[in-house]
Amino acid sequence: MTTASDTDKDTAAHTATAELAVSARKVTRTFAGREVLSGIDLDIFRGEFVALLGRSGSGKSTLLRAMAGLDPETGGRLLVPRRRAVVFQDHRLQPWKRVLENVILGLPRQGARDRGRAALAEVGLTDHERAWPGTLSGGEAQRAALARALVREPELLLLDEPFGALDALTRLRMHALLRELCAVHRPAVLLVTHDVDEAILLADRVLVLTDGRIGPPRTVDLPEGRRRTDPDFARLRGDLLAELGVAEG
Repeated sequence: MTTASDTDKDTAAHTATAELAVSARKVTRTFAGREVLSGIDLDIFRGEFVALLGRSGSGKSTLLRAMAGLDPETGGRLLVPRRRAVVFQDHRLQPWKRVLENVILGLPRQGARDRGRAALAEVGLTDHERAWPGTLSGGEAQRAALARALVREPELLLLDEPFGALDALTRLRMHALLRELCAVHRPAVLLVTHDVDEAILLADRVLVLTDGRIGPPRTVDLPEGRRRTDPDFARLRGDLLAELGVAEG
């Protein structure tokens, strides 16, 4: 098993190429003798939105956790920016703190509340800054989680199936909001999802993780609006499902 001592732990911003936010080379992770990540190579550029698809247990979240610095047992070389933020499927708001206090948690005090209010305004929660997390709907709670991530102006935004627990209509609204926020803030983004349509609707590039390895990248080159009725959308969807081993129909 690759140990922490074998791993490059330098999480400083990548300087070799100004536009490169993430550089992964030969990244591995083993659990109980089973290699979940088998020498992953991946680059993500600043302002690029990458979606990572894969079956349950394929290692998608394992790779994301490595990029977040949450898994010290990852092997290989992984360079990521210092400023990064994670949004999980569970909003992870602290129930004993009001929404604004959750958003600015951990920020330096000076100017934090103003920055937090600005972030809440961006996600449409201006009127909820003094609300308790338990009073929020699922969509509102995830918007608060997005505000908490973006108030830190991350160079890398990591999204671990953040809309998986939401109903279909709320998910569509969150897709639109996320696209708008990423266009403004321009972080590098890695979205882990099992939803092929979600990946195509949001990403610039879609990757599939199978048997610990990433397949050839697929660039999403669709007209603005990305309608499911577009023949190119359907074609890409079919290709991705086939790569995942799922037969349509």
